This record gives sequence, structure tokens and C-alpha cells, in this order.
Amino acid sequence: MQLRHDPTYFAATACLPPERRPALYALYGYVRGADEIADNTALNGQRRDALDAWQLELEQGIERGYSLHPVIGALVDAGPRSGMPLGLLPDYMDSMRADCDDKVRMRSQDQLERYMDGTATVGPVAAPLLDAPDSAIALLRRLGVAFQLTNFIRDVPIDWQMGRIYLPGLEEADLSQRTASAALREHIAQQVTRARELFADSEGLAQLLPAPVRPGIRVARAVYLRVLDRVEENGYDVVTRSSRLRPWEAVQASSWALVS
Repeated sequence: MQLRHDPTYFAATACLPPERRPALYALYGYVRGADEIADNTALNGQRRDALDAWQLELEQGIERGYSLHPVIGALVDAGPRSGMPLGLLPDYMDSMRADCDDKVRMRSQDQLERYMDGTATVGPVAAPLLDAPDSAIALLRRLGVAFQLTNFIRDVPIDWQMGRIYLPGLEEADLSQRTASAALREHIAQQVTRARELFADSEGLAQLLPAPVRPGIRVARAVYLRVLDRVEENGYDVVTRSSRLRPWEAVQASSWALVS
């Protein structure tokens, strides 16, 4: 599932010690499942109910010690054994519920930051798998926000097709007409600056973690920073020019991260 939907995270996870990977795959499966529910327009007005059921199945599974759902069952099994604080995941689910509106519009930077802070809960939940000390928790969350914001910058056209504008200040006319106006480029430039600030704030994270888990963090950071490079190279035009990396570019960025 992780390889199919998010090859960057798959590559980063593959850099972790083998005994840590199954639990991280289980966590990814749960949050990815919630994301797919929120994106499933076929459910229409039932998406929030489906998210509630997804969350309830995890909570009940934790209480009884098992779940018959294969994805949730894997997390119920891995969570207690690894010490993951699964009680933080409702914050992630709240952000997914925000995606259930027919039109999603983030009207302010504060609203966007609250959404991203919810999705970044995954970092603190995964902290025990990384043997992260308490001093690293805040940096894990900030790195998660940096990842999410970079995704939003890269995926502006895709999100627009789904009725979503996550970045404040973007005009619907620019997106519907596929026009990279000066105003749009300025707003994207501001968000790129914000993303780079978040990456800079979390730069010392890898050094706080045990040596075996540092490569995974470095690979993910390097690939996402390369996406921001591409946005800048394209003159902040995320509407008519793709910000996605070719596979060889992601491999190249990963390789540099591992040897630096």
C-alpha cells in the first residue's frame, strides 16, 4: 500500500531497521485508509460517518485487544507492543473530517496550520518506532507539517479538481482557467518560504535520533526539499507546470542524502 500510494515514504521506511517497518506500515495503513475515505466522493454525505466508524473500530479494537479488519488489526497489534500513543490519532481524524465538505477552502493561514498540525500527529505517534527522545517530538511534528505543506504546494491542480483549495489567497479563477497569475505565484512563493522555514526548524532532528533511523528521515527531507526546488525552478507556477519529481530525480535526491 505504501509503495503504491507514497513511494517517498516507502523509500524512507525502507531505510529503517527491518524490525521497525511492520509497525510503521500498520500506522501508514490506518491513516491512508482514513485519507481514502475522505477522498471517496462516491460516499457523498456518508464520508463523515465512515470516518467515525473507522476511528471507532480502532478504539474498540484497542479495548478488546484485536480487530477483524486487516488494516486496523495490524495497528491494534503493533501499537501496544511498540508503545505508539494511538490516542493522538483523533487529531488526525479531525483533519480528515475537514476534507468531507463538498468545497474545502482554507481562508486563513491559521486555519491551514490547524489542519496541518492535525495531520502531523503521525510524527509523534511514530516516535517510539524511531526511539525518539522527548526533545525530538516537537521537531517530528514540525517536519510533518513541512511535508504536508509541500504536498499542498505540489498538488494545487489535483486538489482543485477535487474541490479543494488548501492554500489561502489562491483565486478560483486562476485555477479554473489554469492561469499562473502574478498573484498566484506570489502566494505560492510565500508558502514555499514557509515550508523551508519548517524544514529549517526541524533540521537537527536526525541528530537527536539513533543512527539506524537517521537515513529514513534524511531521505524524506531531501526528496521533499527537491520538490520545493522544482517549484522555484518553475517560477512558482504550480498550475501549468508539474512540480512532481521523476523517479530518477527522487532516487538522486535520496542518494545524496545518504552520502552527505
